[in-house]
Amino acid sequence: MSIGSLVLVLHSHLPYCRKAGVWPFGEEWVFEAMAETYIPLLDIINSLADTDAFGSFTIGFTPVLLDQLQDPYMLLRFDEYLDAKIAAAEADIARFKAEREWSFQELAKFYRERYEKVKSSFHLRYDRDLVSAFRALQDRGLVQIVAGAATHAYLPLLSTENSVYSQLKLGRDVYTESFGRPPEGIWLPECGYRPPSETTSVDRVLKDLGYTYFFVDAHAIEGGAPISVYSDRSLRKPEVKPAIRKRTQDYTSYLPYLLSGSGIAVLGRNQRTALQVWSSEWGYPGDGNYREFHRRDPVSGFGYWKVTSRLVDLSAKEVYDPDAALRRAKEHADHFAGLVERLLLDFNRETGNQGVIVAPFDMELFGHWWLEGLDWLRWTLESLGKSPHVEVLSASSCLKKHVPHQEIDLFESSWGLGGGHYIWDNDLTGWMWQEIHNVEKEICSAASQISSRHGQEQDTDDAALRNRLLKQAAREAMLLQSSDWPFLVTTRQARDYGERRFLEHRHRFERLAHALSKDVISPDIIDYLEQVESIDAVFPDIDFTLFM
Repeated sequence: MSIGSLVLVLHSHLPYCRKAGVWPFGEEWVFEAMAETYIPLLDIINSLADTDAFGSFTIGFTPVLLDQLQDPYMLLRFDEYLDAKIAAAEADIARFKAEREWSFQELAKFYRERYEKVKSSFHLRYDRDLVSAFRALQDRGLVQIVAGAATHAYLPLLSTENSVYSQLKLGRDVYTESFGRPPEGIWLPECGYRPPSETTSVDRVLKDLGYTYFFVDAHAIEGGAPISVYSDRSLRKPEVKPAIRKRTQDYTSYLPYLLSGSGIAVLGRNQRTALQVWSSEWGYPGDGNYREFHRRDPVSGFGYWKVTSRLVDLSAKEVYDPDAALRRAKEHADHFAGLVERLLLDFNRETGNQGVIVAPFDMELFGHWWLEGLDWLRWTLESLGKSPHVEVLSASSCLKKHVPHQEIDLFESSWGLGGGHYIWDNDLTGWMWQEIHNVEKEICSAASQISSRHGQEQDTDDAALRNRLLKQAAREAMLLQSSDWPFLVTTRQARDYGERRFLEHRHRFERLAHALSKDVISPDIIDYLEQVESIDAVFPDIDFTLFM
């Protein structure tokens, strides 16, 4: 007898990296995710599709990532990336043979085989079109895909509802174009939520756009102290006082609720299962048998060492054993399946209700950060698929089975460090938000001015140029809003890169907006426009009226 459901959510986002650096920051972020996560995940889902031990889970891609996965330039560069990886593995095989390092030679063969398989799947199985491959899985009912905000802007800190609307409306449009249907649910960036204010209301925008559900962290529902997905993975971990709030009545993340006044369902992250995967102290990825992510071969960049212990220096890491790591992944998958069953059984005994465990993770954790994570995922799905007590359901299927009736006012929250806005808004990033808020006002003003001119001008070359200028200015404004830039600055994972990218988009916007304010468009501006269009080519069909 079923005692509850698991809603597994894999959310994927990467910033716009096209022609914005290669290594260690830039395009390779996308290529690594494609090779180490997206393509192997497609292979796993397709291998499980014809078995009885498969439910349906939820995945999501942000629009800015979908754009890059369909960009001809990025696809060509990905082919070059795969060839380079295979060549690097071949060179390592020869190098380690000459050095009589037999264990390392076998691992180099292991990497060669992995990348050759990825290349084969990319070309022969998915015809170089990963978005269509995921769309086919959704059409078969094997996954449900949720939408995202256009450039993953951190919505609680935007200053105008026009900005919130443009992020969410463009996200909906890109989703519909990519997957052939409108989305039902959405992943709010960083699970960031702020109750309606005089200037912005995410609730109202979501309702107007037809979204039926979204996800929040547990403390947005239950109150109390938050956990943080970033507290273990950030390289810089400052002391941040968590936002602790108290409820006057009991709410639980084991049940879905309706957002007060909107009818939109909210699903809260389960803290216990989150910590089991995320925690560096006792979560699965920190096990000593797994591949060490941070130590790389200085020649090829491949990882030939295992975690060994989180307490030992990188130089003391032991040689990686893939077979031992896979055995451990199977044990961890069985443990996780058992944990889900126990938690749901306990909730059922305590309340008499069937509960829901919502387990959201960054998709890139599996395969990229945690090499064996995709094998863990496959075995977890197989194990729970055989369970007589737990159903693995997509978010929409879960809400049909566990229909929410009780309304809730959510706390202001995120799944970031401290449960609030610190990761994105602090002493290091405050200047960024001043710039973003200024641009929000400027793009709204420019869009209104161009729109008013349309009624007075005939179809002229100048009118067409102004449209192009405004569209590109709109792209730069949205790229400026990406939550990645303050995140990289705060965590210091790539502070210089984050600041540089932010300032580049601000400068491009300024120059384009200044040109729009003039009556005459000079040849220099036309050259500049063409140059910027060739770099920041995201969202070719962007509608500038979104910003009015």
